[in-house]
Amino acid sequence: MPKMKTHRGAAKRLSRTGSGRIRRNKANKSHILTKKTRKRKRGLRHGTLVAKVDEGRVNRMLPYGG
Repeated sequence: MPKMKTHRGAAKRLSRTGSGRIRRNKANKSHILTKKTRKRKRGLRHGTLVAKVDEGRVNRMLPYGG
């Protein structure tokens, strides 16, 4: 069977933690920032984990770890 291909867009945006969960960055931090509160922008700085229900889809896109 041939090698599976990694989804390059996903590989650039997602990374795996030490425990195997998938880390992602939050959206809405690139432009139109003047109307967003300071507190909201501060919260967007920190990454978060991909939801459990989406992990299966992401694992298919990153077959070799990402």
